[in-house]
Amino acid sequence: MKTMVIAGGTGFLGKNLAQYFQSIGYQVVILSRQMTTSNTGVIFEQWDGKITGNWSKWIHKATIVINLTGKSVDCRYTDYNKALIMDSRINSTRLIGRLISESDTPPKLWVNASTATIYRHSEDKVMTEENGEIGDDFSMNVAKNWEKEFYSHHTPQTRKVALRTSLVLGNNGGVYPVLSKLVKFGLGGKQGNGKQKFAWLHIQDFINIVDFVIKNKQLSGSINTTAPSNINNGEFMHSLRSSLGHKCGLPQPEWLLKIGAFIIQTEPELVLKSRWVHPEILIQKGYEFTFKDIELALDDLKK
Repeated sequence: MKTMVIAGGTGFLGKNLAQYFQSIGYQVVILSRQMTTSNTGVIFEQWDGKITGNWSKWIHKATIVINLTGKSVDCRYTDYNKALIMDSRINSTRLIGRLISESDTPPKLWVNASTATIYRHSEDKVMTEENGEIGDDFSMNVAKNWEKEFYSHHTPQTRKVALRTSLVLGNNGGVYPVLSKLVKFGLGGKQGNGKQKFAWLHIQDFINIVDFVIKNKQLSGSINTTAPSNINNGEFMHSLRSSLGHKCGLPQPEWLLKIGAFIIQTEPELVLKSRWVHPEILIQKGYEFTFKDIELALDDLKK
């Protein structure tokens, strides 16, 4: 039986990956900071993302390692939170990389999370893997250092792929339930000026892309993991309102978003940054998206 280790696998993306890959015959091992039990057959091992422990044995037994570890960026960017955001990503990647590079039986594939936020705010140019412009603020520097650590490890027997993932839409986590509640409360208008590009991906395509990466052994390096659509925030919120049967929604100007972000202890960047990201490599390699259009994706999610 093939073994898949998912570090940071108790979150939205990890849970969905675990369920799918277990259903097709993988032994799934989740590394989590919390002690967890399961009657589904998934194995849980406690780790802190910093030091080796009993969980380390699974790296040597794994066919595939997927690292999704990282403190949520849905918080205020205080010095304390910035350090946690950066360190949780770098330390876990460093630890896994060291174990893989030292292993006599390393995994065939190591997939590491990254983010589409690595590219600069862009309303004027589409960002591909080849021509994308990587900027220089806190969020982009987190992504740059994350990938730098990932690629610094010499793993000649282990293929490496970094997924530069956009906002993933699904019913059981992520941003979709939050934005749907805003619409239902009458607050589903555009955010800011609404012109910022909205990079998104349906959860089913996220799972399918991971499966595609596993099966296509020629794929390596950093991959934009987004739907091939070109919509902005205003268009996305209009489609979301339509899918949920709401004709109108109050807009949220930038000044109001900043106040609201302070109150709920998050950052306005999460909705105001323009992410115009295109999955050029996936398309070139023949990946076929299940949900290319936002309307189809939202209609599926409301079922």
